[in-house]
Amino acid sequence: MTPAWVLGSPARIIAFGLGSGLIRPAPGTWGTLAGWLAYVWLVQPLPDWQRLALVVAAGVVGVWACARAGRDLGVADHGGIVWDEIVAIWLVLVLVPPSLGAQAAAFVLFRFFDIVKPPPIRHVDARWKNGFGVMLDDLLAAGYTLLAFSLWIRLTQ
Repeated sequence: MTPAWVLGSPARIIAFGLGSGLIRPAPGTWGTLAGWLAYVWLVQPLPDWQRLALVVAAGVVGVWACARAGRDLGVADHGGIVWDEIVAIWLVLVLVPPSLGAQAAAFVLFRFFDIVKPPPIRHVDARWKNGFGVMLDDLLAAGYTLLAFSLWIRLTQ
């Protein structure tokens, strides 16, 4: 896939994280990093309710965009599709303290859970081959991240 191919469709532009999914190696990590940067510049300055509304809207759009891009590719969850990572890291960052250290820890934890895929993430990833499944496995990784982050905060206070 090429930048021109990605730019050929709004769904592909979204699904490939405005091109961040084209970066190799580790497009999921690059997509998560792009999501973090976009969050800091565009999402974090918004009021809380707008941040949450944006995450929900981005998730709904992501189901459509990831399904469409997956159909275009013939692969439901191609590695270059990173909108799911972007939305998931936004969800995490909405709920963790806004400090650089907390956000960096959240980034590392999210990537860990997204790569390792503990149950039920691996099950969802293997069985749900559509836009919803693409989004859901990363949202579950975000849930694990938030749980681990909460335990870390609780144990260190």
